[in-house]
Amino acid sequence: MKFKTELRAKIDKHGSLVLPPEIVKRYGLKPGDTLPVSERGNELRILQPVTLLKKLYIEPTNQCNLSCRTCIRNTWDEPLGQMESITFEKIINSLKDMFPLPTVIFGGFGEPLHHPDIAAMVAEVKSIGAPVELITNGTLLNEKLSRDLMAAGIDVLWLSLDGATPESYADVRLGALLPEVIANVSRMRYSSWAYEYPQFHLGIVFVAMKRNIDDLPEVLRIGTQLKADRYIVTNVLPYTAELVKEMLYEIVMGESTDVPSPFSPYLNISKIDMNDDTREALYRVIKNFRLGNHSRDATVNLSNYCPFIEKGAAAIAWDGSLSPCLTLMHSHPSYLHDRTRLTRKHVIGNINNDTLSNLWIAPDYVELRTRVQDFDFSPCSLCGGCDLSLANEEDCFGNGFPTCGGCLWAQGVIQCP
Repeated sequence: MKFKTELRAKIDKHGSLVLPPEIVKRYGLKPGDTLPVSERGNELRILQPVTLLKKLYIEPTNQCNLSCRTCIRNTWDEPLGQMESITFEKIINSLKDMFPLPTVIFGGFGEPLHHPDIAAMVAEVKSIGAPVELITNGTLLNEKLSRDLMAAGIDVLWLSLDGATPESYADVRLGALLPEVIANVSRMRYSSWAYEYPQFHLGIVFVAMKRNIDDLPEVLRIGTQLKADRYIVTNVLPYTAELVKEMLYEIVMGESTDVPSPFSPYLNISKIDMNDDTREALYRVIKNFRLGNHSRDATVNLSNYCPFIEKGAAAIAWDGSLSPCLTLMHSHPSYLHDRTRLTRKHVIGNINNDTLSNLWIAPDYVELRTRVQDFDFSPCSLCGGCDLSLANEEDCFGNGFPTCGGCLWAQGVIQCP
């Protein structure tokens, strides 16, 4: 199948690039907006402006009904709470004034379904015309809540699924039962057809570790049975020393012969079957090269690329505080190069005291997004040799708080919806 180019930009007689009006409208572009341009090989890439908000994470609560092995709550010292209705109404009122409307993702560092008003919150976002996604562990997805979410018009439900057997799943998701989770999602999927609710997309998120990686093929099979149409396989973020031993990605350059260096040459390889005849040979080759990406969205494997800034995202915590990304939403320790690293949260402002529009265009915040897009930070995730890498306060390039050189999201190691 050949990809069809639906829209084309033009060069006018003055040598200026003219974008199709559909693109201008979709991205809310205005005269004077600056669009970053980058070159990668023979490819010219136009990035969206840092002034465009395309994705808004809302954390209804940072509480959860489970005690997962991989959870940030095992190590942080942050207060727990649920978003109050007045805070959520301020978010809704702010969104009404924005164009285009961003996609709203209910998620963060808690279980969204733990909030008693979550279905009503989804419905209110949908009522103003914004797409809505939600990530859940699926344990609280009872029949009533499932129907309420579908009636509200949820667009994408992301299910965290870190094991394919009751034993392996319970080993990660402490306190959860895999058969019940699968039954909950199956019932919701069946109800969407039987009762003619608006159809929703189902995504599967798998956090890969040494203890569960063998389950991945079966997790994908379960996802197929549940009619999932999108998948994310991410590495574990090591909040504890125990999780360092579970990592499947060696961050330190040269520590593992199975991980190519960021300075390794690119290998562009044609489509070859992965089977018993090719598996061993391909493995021996690709472990020493960075693979060229033939995908039309090649951003996933990029290094020094902030997925939050580049995709126009921001995050609002349960108390209304606005942060540039999920990473900076809460202060927390994690591990980098077997050493504890403290990430201090960065709050732009609070939605209870100002509008989202005002906070988003605040000069200091725009400057921060531009700085992160340029990503001139010291390579802490590769080096980690000095004490500056033990926090996000400053780095050896002279950057001040917050520094992003040690962020694993920016190195393509950690992903989220």
